[in-house]
Amino acid sequence: MPFAPLQNDCFLRACQRLSTPHTPIWLMRQAGRYLPEYRATRARAGSFMGLATNTDYATEVTLQPLERYPLDAAILFSDILTVPDAMGLGLSFALGEGPRFATPVRDEAAVNALAVPDMDKLRYVFDAVTSIRKALNGRVPLIGFSGSPWTLACYMVEGAGSDDYRLVKSMLYGRPDLMHRMLQVNADAVATYLNAQIEAGAQAVMIFDSWGGVLADGAFQQFSLAYTAQVLSKLKREHDGVVIPRIVFTKGGGLWLQQMGQLDCEVLGLDWTVNLGQARQLVGGHKALQGNLDPNVLFAPAPQIEAEAVRVLDAFGQPHTGSGTGPSQIFNLGHGISQHTPPESVEVLVNAVHSHSRRLRAGPST
Repeated sequence: MPFAPLQNDCFLRACQRLSTPHTPIWLMRQAGRYLPEYRATRARAGSFMGLATNTDYATEVTLQPLERYPLDAAILFSDILTVPDAMGLGLSFALGEGPRFATPVRDEAAVNALAVPDMDKLRYVFDAVTSIRKALNGRVPLIGFSGSPWTLACYMVEGAGSDDYRLVKSMLYGRPDLMHRMLQVNADAVATYLNAQIEAGAQAVMIFDSWGGVLADGAFQQFSLAYTAQVLSKLKREHDGVVIPRIVFTKGGGLWLQQMGQLDCEVLGLDWTVNLGQARQLVGGHKALQGNLDPNVLFAPAPQIEAEAVRVLDAFGQPHTGSGTGPSQIFNLGHGISQHTPPESVEVLVNAVHSHSRRLRAGPST
């Protein structure tokens, strides 16, 4: 189906390391609990899953931050755990709590029962993608996403979030064969899921390896990076003649940045522990970089927020201008925005990023 032509392609251009008039900015979890209008819509929906599985509600909350702020991309309102939910694990969200699975995967029989889910069970996600893309009417691009195979496995085994990852790491070290079997199913499922999002209208896709950083060196490469690489190898490179950029974000992954630089993707997301200038030297010659303001900066007064935004942009350095490809940055937080963030702080940040990044492109004043 034809969609409206794109009016602001800054984000997609930056993903492909092309020059842009300003550094594009979007925020992980930008459609969410820090916005009073989101909380009102969720109250109408009755629950998080009631919100995520309703096309109209998912469209409404995806567009809410764009009504407030001149962001350069929208991200599908969904959850990283929709895939294991479709596998029959029974996902639920209690108000004020994180996700929980009714039937965690903790033994050989449970692992052997896992299979790539019927994508019809995730039709609500693809319908939302198409609906959001239409509602955006070309304003900005739409990003689709999934959790990484390893991050999904963490939740599937633990049954919820975890402080120590004892259960999933017990399986990893005690029965690595089971862990590999689960990760293989997850990798196949995530690739199929993201390709379906692309077909539905997603203009870029992102893999959230939220828990990759909890792994030991060696285990990260074997149980996280290898399966993320598998997903990337199966993703559509373009759709309807247009390139679909692929973003990988590993929280706590700075240690392995050089190895992640070998991934077959266009963009690497960085958390706030990574120095952007050093990352640019290491992998900026062939990857766009996304990040990486500490989300807690948004609790500071406006002048400090502006100063930190400038610091992050200056850490990356002079952006590429002119023809051809060169180092490029997509501004984001180093992790998802906190639900307690004052909405006015986001406005300060977006304006500071746009204005200072335009100054950087203009070069030193004479």
